[in-house]
Amino acid sequence: MTKQDYPLEQYRNIGIIAHIDAGKTTTTERILFYTGRTYRLGSVDDGTTVTDWMEQERERGITIVSAAVTAFWKDHKINIIDTPGHIDFTAEVQRSLRVLDGGIVVFDAVQGVEPQSETVWRQANLYGVPRICFANKMDRVGASYDQTIQSIHDRLGSNPLAMQVPIGREDTFSGVGDLLTEQAIIFEDELGSEPHYDAIPSQLVEIVKVKRAELIERIVELDDEMTMKFLEGEPLTLEELKATLRKGVLDNKIAPVFCGSSLKNKGVQLLLDAVVDYLPSPLEVPDVIGMHPKTEETLTRSPEPDAPMSALVFKIVTDPYVGRLAYIRIYSGTLKKGSTYLNATQSSKERVGRLLRMYADRRDDVEEISAGDIGAILGLKQSYTGDTLSDPSNPILLENISFPEPVISVAIEPKTVADQDKMGIALQKLAEEDPTFKVRQDEETGQTIISGMGELHLDILVDRMLREFKVQANVGNPRVAYHETITRTVPEVDYKFVKQTGGHGQYGHVVLRLEPLESGSGFVFEEQIRGGSVPREYIPAVEKGVLEAVESGVVSGYPMTDLKVTLLDGSFHEVDSSDMAFRMAAIFAFREGAPRGKPVLLEPIMKVEVVVPEDHTGEVLGQINTRHGNVMGMDVRPGNAQAISAEVPLAEMFGYATELRSATKGRGVFTMEFDHYAPVSEAVKKKLLGL
Repeated sequence: MTKQDYPLEQYRNIGIIAHIDAGKTTTTERILFYTGRTYRLGSVDDGTTVTDWMEQERERGITIVSAAVTAFWKDHKINIIDTPGHIDFTAEVQRSLRVLDGGIVVFDAVQGVEPQSETVWRQANLYGVPRICFANKMDRVGASYDQTIQSIHDRLGSNPLAMQVPIGREDTFSGVGDLLTEQAIIFEDELGSEPHYDAIPSQLVEIVKVKRAELIERIVELDDEMTMKFLEGEPLTLEELKATLRKGVLDNKIAPVFCGSSLKNKGVQLLLDAVVDYLPSPLEVPDVIGMHPKTEETLTRSPEPDAPMSALVFKIVTDPYVGRLAYIRIYSGTLKKGSTYLNATQSSKERVGRLLRMYADRRDDVEEISAGDIGAILGLKQSYTGDTLSDPSNPILLENISFPEPVISVAIEPKTVADQDKMGIALQKLAEEDPTFKVRQDEETGQTIISGMGELHLDILVDRMLREFKVQANVGNPRVAYHETITRTVPEVDYKFVKQTGGHGQYGHVVLRLEPLESGSGFVFEEQIRGGSVPREYIPAVEKGVLEAVESGVVSGYPMTDLKVTLLDGSFHEVDSSDMAFRMAAIFAFREGAPRGKPVLLEPIMKVEVVVPEDHTGEVLGQINTRHGNVMGMDVRPGNAQAISAEVPLAEMFGYATELRSATKGRGVFTMEFDHYAPVSEAVKKKLLGL
């Protein structure tokens, strides 16, 4: 399909986002089946899904890498980005949200809103992504459409709108009554391909009447003109109601909720209709904002094929067959195969080798991709996730995607000498793909240390190394990424680095101020040099020295964070001063000053939610307490379950999955995500310092 085949208003760039196990990938699979892109139904349980094409995804039944897939429905072109639900892959969800125009949020109708649904919902709010909701698994015991809607309202603070009533309950669930059209849609055949439209069953007529009146009242509230018509008793057409509802969704004022069972092939086509009816086209989202890479003036780009080209690289994948693939979203202009563009983030030129339209694990070559579309480029040498590609004569730098810092590390070493080189290449490729995965050499031990967002995250990366890159490696025990910081200001540290050797000496003199910052601020360097006491050309060397010293703190050698270092003053020598002298002066000044700032050790605190059957609540609370956790609250869940939320140090969470399983006979589940850094207890400090 070329750009002329579909006008932009018939494009939809959507993501399917959800808590782990809500049935997100199954829903994606059904969408691909009904839009005619697959000819048999894939199943997560059987490992035959299309979008989960990595071996680990099929084995574990979870989505790790978000795959972009193009499908067609009712004369609309839909680019679907499948995103992971597991919190260890939060970077995947975030980078996908950055390039989506709309989202389908899938909820498990038995569980309602779960913790990761909350996280993803908040991220979608941050990026202003309009959403529709899908209460999945309506065929399961304990499923409730009304309770799911209530939990969306209570836990997400959203404005959910029931668009349907379910026909049948649990195992008798057979279809839905559409409140707008007052029709029953029954899914009779096994594949659900031919929904059957009928009158509303007699036992539901009254309920539909009441619910429809409620729905119409909620819709007309979104528009003053419609409110007047409604109050004056004028008839409202279906088109008017849909148009008003669409506007409410685009303004993020309302979230329509649909229901069904993806696994049983019920209700997915109606969800596709809703994507077309209520989610935005690229023309209906605000113009993208960026800045000129040199002048830093603010620029906007509108989604027109003839405008200057601007695109965001939102994902890098190392494909076993074709090599390095960069997924891109085109915001303006047209990206052409064989052309050269500016990578405004790296200030380098990139040539587009091949241009691909992706279909999970199959791909079609195309000549060009236009504004509002999503595709993949083969052959980019130095573009990474979050980089902007733009027209060299009209450069623009789009807002980058910021990712959380990794909180857990393990040492890894190759099993044989032959694995040594292969491991280096494999780790480099994996780090390019995943911005929350970091690789470094430990200078003291010479070991390679890899860091990520959680145990599962690192497990899967090591697993991929073995399978995709055929690297055998030994992995150490997980280690927590501790940090250090100072707790009080050190107003002035004066340090002179003077060395007299034969010939030129070395002279660097700096005066620094060290101040603690709020948690989560990171490291800030400033200079307030007046009157050239330290010449401009030496200031970068001072910053470099301070950065080096910050990397290995003063309490126990952990990196320091949440502090600001200001270069106040200093002096130089006409002959003996050099970059190296000022760098050394900065390092020694920092090492001398930091201990005076009452330094403390910090550890990552995780937000943990444990869902357990009620009769195991006491045991689980006991487990959290023995792990030095702080219980923040409890919440009743359907099916006699309790959701316990707590804050627990990451160091205490190793091996918790096994302990929880044995205590609850396999019925308890938990999720955790990084929340903040906090000072360690005296006991932990002694242990870390070997006292």
